[in-house]
Amino acid sequence: MSIRMLARSRPVLAALLLSANSALPGASAESKASYFRSDLGVSSSAAALPDNLEAPEALRWRATLDPGHSSPILSAGRIFLTTYREATKELATVALDAEDGHELWRQPVSVAHLEQTHPVGSPATATAACDGKHVFVFFGSYGLICYDLDGKEQWKQPMGPFMDEYGAGSSPIIVDGKLILNQDHDKASFLMAVDTSTGKTAWRIERPDAVRSYSTPALWTHGGQTELLVAGALELASFAPTSGERLWSIHGLARIVIPTPIPAGDTIYMASWSPGGDAGQRLELDTWSVALGKWDKNHDNKLARAEISDPEVLDRFNRMDLDQDGVLDQHEWERHAAVFRQAQNALLAIKPSGRGELPETAVLWKYQKGVPYVSTPLLDKGWVWMVKDGGIVTKIDATTGQRLQEERLPGMGRYFASPVSGDGKLYFSSEPGVVSVVANQKDWQVVSSRDFHERILATPSIDNGRLYLRTEKSLYCFQRAKN
Repeated sequence: MSIRMLARSRPVLAALLLSANSALPGASAESKASYFRSDLGVSSSAAALPDNLEAPEALRWRATLDPGHSSPILSAGRIFLTTYREATKELATVALDAEDGHELWRQPVSVAHLEQTHPVGSPATATAACDGKHVFVFFGSYGLICYDLDGKEQWKQPMGPFMDEYGAGSSPIIVDGKLILNQDHDKASFLMAVDTSTGKTAWRIERPDAVRSYSTPALWTHGGQTELLVAGALELASFAPTSGERLWSIHGLARIVIPTPIPAGDTIYMASWSPGGDAGQRLELDTWSVALGKWDKNHDNKLARAEISDPEVLDRFNRMDLDQDGVLDQHEWERHAAVFRQAQNALLAIKPSGRGELPETAVLWKYQKGVPYVSTPLLDKGWVWMVKDGGIVTKIDATTGQRLQEERLPGMGRYFASPVSGDGKLYFSSEPGVVSVVANQKDWQVVSSRDFHERILATPSIDNGRLYLRTEKSLYCFQRAKN
C-alpha cells in the first residue's frame, strides 16, 4: 500500500451500520463485486471466527508470497493479490485457491519506468477488484489490466507513472459495469470510469485543484440513486457514476487524505489526518512576498532550492514545483500555502443535502483526536473504531460523536492496515506485525494478541468464517477450530 499509499483505508459508519456494502440500505446492486472495503470492513456472515491466532489449530494454511501491500480480495473461490519483486522490478497479479492457498496462476508485467514510492510503500499497493467474471488490477507504473478468472488478459489501459514521489495508492472500485479509478497527485489529477467489458473510457474528469491524496472512492445510495464519493485534499465530493457529473462537495478535510469515506443511511463518515493540521501544531507558509524577501538572493522573483533555508519547504520542494523547472514561482507557492491554510484534521459525520458546495451545517459532529493517517476507521453496532500510530484505539458513539473509550493495543508502532470485524471481534494489525483481537462490546477487552514478526500493511479480509491475513512474506488463512 504505499503511503501513497496507503491508500488504502476507510472511515466510519453511522448509527445503524450494516455490514457489507450490499447490506446497506439502498446499496449498489453490484452484489458480486469485491474490491477494497467493499464490505465496509464488517463481515456479514454469522460464521464463527478465530479468537486466538497463536493456536495451532486456528491456522488452516499459509502461502508464501512476494511482497506487496494490496489487500486480498475473494471471489468464486479464488483470492486475488498483486506483488512486487524488487530484485527483478517485476509486478504481478496472483490468484490463489481459497481452500488451500495453492497458486492458480500468476501474471507478471514488465514496466518501462517504475514509479517512485514512499520509503515504506510498494509499487504493488492498489487492491484488485472483481465483478465475479473478471479481475481488475491497477499499477501506478503500468496502468489498468483486466484478466478473466483464469488469468487470461482481456484488456489493458496504460497510464503512469505519475508526478508523486509517494506513488499511486488509490484502488479501483466497481459500479454498474464501470471500473472507477481516482488518482490525485501533485499534477494532472483525475477521476475516470472504464467499461469493465471493453476497457474503453466511459468518462474522465480532470481535477486540476486536487493535490496528492490516496483515498479509494466509495458508493453511497440513497433515495434510489447511487453516488460516487471521492475524498481528496481538503474536500469530500460526490459524482454521478453514470456521467461523472459533480453533484456536491464539502470542505473540512486534511491536506493529504488516505482513508475512504463510509456511507450509512443518510450519513457519511469521513476521517482524515495529516501532519501539520492539528490545532497548536499547524504548518503555515509565509506569504509569497515575505518568502521572496527572505530567500530571493538573485531577485528573479522565483525561489530555487539552494536559496531556501526552511526544512519544511525543502522537504516539499519537489511536490510544490509543478512544472519541475527547479524553481518555485508565485502560483506554485500560493497553491501549496492555501492547502496548508485550509487543512483540517478530524473525523466528520456528514449529512449531505442538495447540490453544490454544502454549508458547514451539513456536518452533524466533528471529533479531532485520535484520527488515523492511513488506516480507515470501522463502524459496527453504532460504534466507530479508530486506530492510529502507537496502537491507540478510540471508540466513538456514531450518533453523537462522543468519545466512549481510548485504549492502547499490545501492538505498538504504526498502523497502516484498517481494522476488520466479525463474530463479535475486531482485528487490528500493526506494521511491525502484531495482530490484536478485541471484543466488539461495550467494555474494553483484548481477547488475544500475536506477533507475526513480519511487517503488515495490507488490510485483512474476512470471508465465509475465515480470516485472510497478508504479511510482508505470506498470506495466512485462519478459521475457528471446531470443537
